[in-house]
Amino acid sequence: MTRIRRGYIARRRRTKIRLFASRFRGAHSRLTRTITQQKIRALVSTHRDRDRKKIYFRSLWIARINAVIRENRVSYSYSKIINDLHKRQLLLNRKILAQIAISNRNCLDMIFNEIIIKNKESEKIRRNDLTGVPGEKTPGKK
Repeated sequence: MTRIRRGYIARRRRTKIRLFASRFRGAHSRLTRTITQQKIRALVSTHRDRDRKKIYFRSLWIARINAVIRENRVSYSYSKIINDLHKRQLLLNRKILAQIAISNRNCLDMIFNEIIIKNKESEKIRRNDLTGVPGEKTPGKK
């Protein structure tokens, strides 16, 4: 039986894979079977780590914001500030707050002071409504 020479398609596919693995070390960049295994593993790792990177950055932003808040006030924390931001419907995400915390702490302090002052005012109003201030008539009653 005569020998059949294979076409160029398989060779082209293997060279494509080798170009992907050219930066790997040892047999991982030379042997075709090992290259395919390492390529699958590398792609799985990149997919997983894209999600992890988002988690890491979010936790970094939270840590930076919390550090700046606790530096000035002992009793205030990150969770209280975020809760107050949502109550006031201020649309500042954690990334922006962290950048402000690093670059301009005075600006962040001004934002949080305004939130805290408004929060205390609303607490006083709420307490007066619950207890009832003497001498005032409540609306709706005669």
